[in-house]
Amino acid sequence: MGHFSKLFSTTRLVALLALTAATPAAASTFDGTWSVQIASSGNACPSSASVSLGISNGQIASNTAMVSASGRVAEAGTISVTLTSGIKRAIGFGHLSGTSGSGTWRAAMCSGTWVAQRI
Repeated sequence: MGHFSKLFSTTRLVALLALTAATPAAASTFDGTWSVQIASSGNACPSSASVSLGISNGQIASNTAMVSASGRVAEAGTISVTLTSGIKRAIGFGHLSGTSGSGTWRAAMCSGTWVAQRI
């Protein structure tokens, strides 16, 4: 029984390591620089804006000093991101597929949609 238990534990460890090693590669499907066009659906916010975001191993970061970005992209392309500029904050959700994506966002007093293109 001791040998079987040791073999089972070793097999589980190898399988776990294989899954862990595969995760960054899967998350990197959307790596690169993305140009995001943001549209507002209300009068409380500017009608449109543009921001450049970077994705590395599924993690989102801002490519500009004016906007801070954080969030992540799942293997299937589902994205959640938070953008902050000064005291303003917006949360966005959506989906990336290949070299484009779209979704919705909301902030304290307004909301809207976004579209993205990998550049």
